[in-house]
This record gives sequence, structure tokens and C-alpha cells, in this order.
Amino acid sequence: MKKVSIFTMMLAAMATLSMSFTNPSNNGQPERRSVSVSESTIVWNGYKVTGSHTGNIQLKSGELEYDGKGMLTGGSFEIDMTTITCNDLQGEYNQKLVGHLKSDDFFGVANHPTATFEITQVVHRGTPGDYKIVGDLTIKGIKKEIKFMANVKEDGNNNVATAEVVVDRSEYNVRYGSGSFFDNLGDKTIYDEFDLQVTLVTAK
Repeated sequence: MKKVSIFTMMLAAMATLSMSFTNPSNNGQPERRSVSVSESTIVWNGYKVTGSHTGNIQLKSGELEYDGKGMLTGGSFEIDMTTITCNDLQGEYNQKLVGHLKSDDFFGVANHPTATFEITQVVHRGTPGDYKIVGDLTIKGIKKEIKFMANVKEDGNNNVATAEVVVDRSEYNVRYGSGSFFDNLGDKTIYDEFDLQVTLVTAK
């Protein structure tokens, strides 16, 4: 009887020890943290033969997922395409460019007011906070897989995820001024690739 009791006590102690290293709050499930829309930013940069333009787009919603060790595991966010702005032009020229970007020549925001991105794979690159992200970007109802590098750092009570995402607009039926589809554009050619500088802020 004494041996059985000692064995039983050992099993109970091991079970208790195991439970002490288990996070009961998520039971192994990823922790979902809402992205702060007011603190997060998206800056776009578009390029043409004669120069470039830049502006902002507002985030509509989003969340990032972390495991029990604080490692990024997934997430998604939604962009409000109706909030496109231009930062390098003033007055009438600013209004014309923004209106053109919102038109069907480009992003057709009347029929496609949001764009979305959903992470499908996260690969840790070996150094703290550095990741390779694979996911599906949907613009104008067209979904394509994209890949880019991202970094996540702690900043006070927040986690700040940053990434530079290069997008080929022609894959989303945004072909205005594209030398890939129209000949003899000369210095009116607008390059297919534009980039997004994304900063997402979540509470730790």
C-alpha cells in the first residue's frame, strides 16, 4: 500500500507541474490581439517614368495572432480604400490624382471599398522578431498570394509589426498606364509595382 501511495503522489505531482507550465487561458490556441486602427499606418508609394507619388490609406480593422511564447502565428487586416490620400501634391492636382486613383481606371472604390490581407503562413527567420509572411491579398475582388518580410518589436505596452509590401497592380486588373499592356506610352508610363509601408500596433 505504501508503494502505491508514493507512486500515486508522484503522478499527482507530475500532473501539477505539467499544468503549471500550461497556459489555461488559451489551451494551446493562438491569442488574437486587435490592431489599433488609430495608431496603425499604411503609406503607399507609386512610381512612374517621370517621378513618384505617395500618400496614406487608413486601416479599417485587423488582428494579429501570437502563440504562448509571443511568436507571431497569423492574422488579417482590412483596408478602407475610400480613404486614399496623396501627400506630395496640393490643391487641384491633389484632388485630380486622388479622384483618379479611386476611379475604375485604378481601384474602383465605389464597387470595391475595401481590400483585405489574410496570413496563410508565418516562417520565423531565426532572429527575434523577424518573419517571412505568406498570405492572400484581395484587391478589386481579385485574390493573389504575396510574400514579404516583417518585423515585430515591443514598444512599451504594445507590439509593433512593420513590413514593406511590394504589389504588382496589374495582377489585380489595375492596368491604367501600364507598359505591360499598352504600347508607346513613353514618359506617361506608370510602373506596375507599388509598395505599401505597413505599421500595425497591437497591445501586448
